[in-house]
Amino acid sequence: MSDMTSHPVGEGAPEIVEIGTGALTQALRAGWRDFRRKPQFGLFFASVYVLGGWLIYLLLFRAELEWLAIPLTFGFPLIGPFLAVGLYEVSRRLETEDHDWTPRDIFGVIWRQRLRQLPSMAWVIIIYFLFWSFFAHMLFALFLGPSALTNVTSSYAYLLEPEGLTMLLVGGAFGAVFAFVLFALTVVSLPLLLDREVDFVTAMITSIAVIRENPKVMLIWAFTIAALTFLAMLPGLLGLMVVLPVLGHATWHIYRAVTTTEPGQAG
Repeated sequence: MSDMTSHPVGEGAPEIVEIGTGALTQALRAGWRDFRRKPQFGLFFASVYVLGGWLIYLLLFRAELEWLAIPLTFGFPLIGPFLAVGLYEVSRRLETEDHDWTPRDIFGVIWRQRLRQLPSMAWVIIIYFLFWSFFAHMLFALFLGPSALTNVTSSYAYLLEPEGLTMLLVGGAFGAVFAFVLFALTVVSLPLLLDREVDFVTAMITSIAVIRENPKVMLIWAFTIAALTFLAMLPGLLGLMVVLPVLGHATWHIYRAVTTTEPGQAG
């Protein structure tokens, strides 16, 4: 880790530290260690995410809107960072020497976040996700026209046609940009909001500053998250039962690595 730091971007915000790629490996190891020490929390929060994904797909198939599964498959992981807030709190408590806490303490902290800045950040993520869904729908209609929407329930062969392949390529490129922008806004902001008393705008600016100070490292981290999440979603989302908790815990340790903040007390 470098000793170089930048000035805080707002009142209450921590200074930012330059890190090397080795910090990512350390964070993943720490995330795996936290998951193994308190697996019940990781499995619970991951199960909420997985069951939510299954429910979305079930509703789409019952409503004969299967074509929406494609954009939602790429967009659904966007809400993952918010669902990982409970994992951040577990990792925060595992850092301390006091291990006399219960699941009720963890959920109590999460419940009290409704009075702080996390709900505002949640609305940012939800609106972002809805905008992505609308944008994906627009791309679908732009490349394939309304006729494809009436035929997708019987065949997905249209995706192998030139227009379908072009749509997937363009949609994938835009999706990557959407995902990275949200990553830049949330990679540090959510742990920061849990750890310190700052407003959500300052938290997002701090998160972007982290990307600016560590562009190469954070780009690798973003790719790592995307790759592991994609692979975990292939077996019916079941891989997320392990990958999501490990990444959630690891994100907390990334937050600790890139800031000079001392361990705080969640509200």
